[in-house]
Amino acid sequence: MSRAALLAALAGLAATAPVADAAPARRAAPAAVNWTRNVVATPEGGFRMGNPNAKVKLVEYGSLTCGHCAAFARSGYATLVGTYVKSGKVSYEYRNFILNGLDVAASLVARCGGPSRFFPVADRLYATQPQWMGRISHLTDAQKAQMSALPENQRLGRVAELSGLVAVGAQFGIPAVQSKRCLTDQSALDRLGKMAEAAGAQGVQGTPTFFLNGANIGSLTWATLEPILRESAG
Repeated sequence: MSRAALLAALAGLAATAPVADAAPARRAAPAAVNWTRNVVATPEGGFRMGNPNAKVKLVEYGSLTCGHCAAFARSGYATLVGTYVKSGKVSYEYRNFILNGLDVAASLVARCGGPSRFFPVADRLYATQPQWMGRISHLTDAQKAQMSALPENQRLGRVAELSGLVAVGAQFGIPAVQSKRCLTDQSALDRLGKMAEAAGAQGVQGTPTFFLNGANIGSLTWATLEPILRESAG
C-alpha cells in the first residue's frame, strides 16, 4: 500500500471510529434555603420569619419596652434565627403586646418599614432599650407640659422624636416623614389594639409569652426555651 493510500485509510478510520461517551456532568448540590429571608405579615397582625411549613411554629407576644423581652432578645435571638429559623425547622412570629404609650410609639416605628425591616429595627430597639426609654423617663416638667399641650394625634410623634425612635427607624431605611405618618395611622393603632385583645383571649397576661404550635407555653427565658425547641425540632 502506498504512503498516500495508508494515510487516506487512517483518516477514514479516525472519522468512523466510535467516540467514547463523555463522563456525565456532576450536578451541583442544591443551595440550602436561607429561611431567615422569608419574612411576611400574618393575618393575626404579627411578622413571621422562616419556613411557613416548619415543623415547629414559635409565636412570641412581646413588648419593645419590656426588660425581660430585651433580655431574651440579647441572649437568644441570634441563635434562634441563625440555628433554628435559618434551617427551616422553626418559624418565628412576633406579635406586639402593648404595655404603655411609649411601647405604642416604638411598635409603630418598628412596624412602619413592613416585614423586611421589622426584625432588624426591633432587634436594635431591644439592644438600645435603656437609652431611648431613659430619654423619656428624664424629660423635664417643661417638656412634659409641652407634650401634654399637643393635639392627641401629635403626641406619639413627639414622643418618638424625643426618645430617638425616629432616628433608629431612619438607620434602617425608614425616613422620618414615613415614621411620622405611621405614628398617626389610625388603622395601625387599631391593629395593635386587636392584637392585644386576641392575646388576652388566649390567656396572655405579660411579656414575653410564647406559643409553640398553638399551645401557650408561658413566659420563658432563652435558657428554658431552647431545650424545648431543640427537642421539638428533632
